[in-house]
Amino acid sequence: MDLPLLWFLLIAVLWTGYLVLEGFDFGVGMLLKPFARDEKERRVLLRSIGPVWDGNEVWLLTAGGATFAAFPEWYATMFSGMYLPLLLILLALIVRVCALEWRAKIDDPVWRGRWDWAHTIGAWVPAVLWGVAFANLVQGMEIEVIDGNHQLVGGFFSLLTPFTLLGGAMTAVVFLTHGAVFLALKTTGEVRERAGTLAQRLSVVSVVVAGAWALWAQLAFSAHAWTWAPLAVAALALVGVVVTTRARREGWAFTLNAVAIVAAVVLIFGTMFPNVMPSSIDPAFSLSIRAAASSTATLQVMSVVALVLVPVVLAYQGWTYWVFRKRISTREIGGHEGLSPQPARSEGLGEQRGTLIR
Repeated sequence: MDLPLLWFLLIAVLWTGYLVLEGFDFGVGMLLKPFARDEKERRVLLRSIGPVWDGNEVWLLTAGGATFAAFPEWYATMFSGMYLPLLLILLALIVRVCALEWRAKIDDPVWRGRWDWAHTIGAWVPAVLWGVAFANLVQGMEIEVIDGNHQLVGGFFSLLTPFTLLGGAMTAVVFLTHGAVFLALKTTGEVRERAGTLAQRLSVVSVVVAGAWALWAQLAFSAHAWTWAPLAVAALALVGVVVTTRARREGWAFTLNAVAIVAAVVLIFGTMFPNVMPSSIDPAFSLSIRAAASSTATLQVMSVVALVLVPVVLAYQGWTYWVFRKRISTREIGGHEGLSPQPARSEGLGEQRGTLIR
């Protein structure tokens, strides 16, 4: 296998890891305000992803870095052509991180409520926009070659079509299902029961929306007959999610939903092949894998580094999930947390400022 093709496949693997793992993080965040009924339930939702969300985001950083190093022209064309949506995704991710880190700093319901809304919105925005972005890579973008460089000439609104908007709806509902199943898998008591019921309902919507988008992608944009295989796998997996959520088999449901996401990534990258950015104006303007690739020496060094470090990262992340595998219940949630927003008075001690409540 030649190195450009190898790194095209490795980048697909990195995006797969990101979408599978960060997908349930987004799903839990999207449900934070609509699903949780009180402060204890919101803290249960946050604790379910608390130990792993930052590790899951490493996959995005690695995918972006690998694209920059292995396919610099792909990176330049994609980030300049999709500048605004990618900026919105970045801002949403930053807001989400702030919400995760800061909501517990002050013991004030107004403070926590605002950060919870910020978290929820910060999860919805990338969940939708990632689908729009990948759908654009499938359908092709208005790319021309100007002065030897591939450039998007259609502007921001050329990225918004019925197909790409359906792609955004597809990722949103799949991530919602992923998050609901994960909550049912990681919690006990009433939260688990309600999450299981919600996952059962969302799984049906997921089959319809994701199935419609995948079938549209295959019939309209794929030039390869073999991409019917991942489409069929995704469809069967999503149907399996419907069956297993109805039977309340959360482990199987989560696994099958992850399989559906993996199959969707295979469909997306398979539809793009042999290009990294197809042109909807003229196939001659498409940016191919070989044209976008770095030098052979660069790809060789990257391959050695990846061979050494990737197994270490996978082992560490697997260990993290094993350590934090225990289910979470509202019974384990203690009292208030954070600094008191008002000075607290204690008899005999006078006025105390910023009492830390554990």
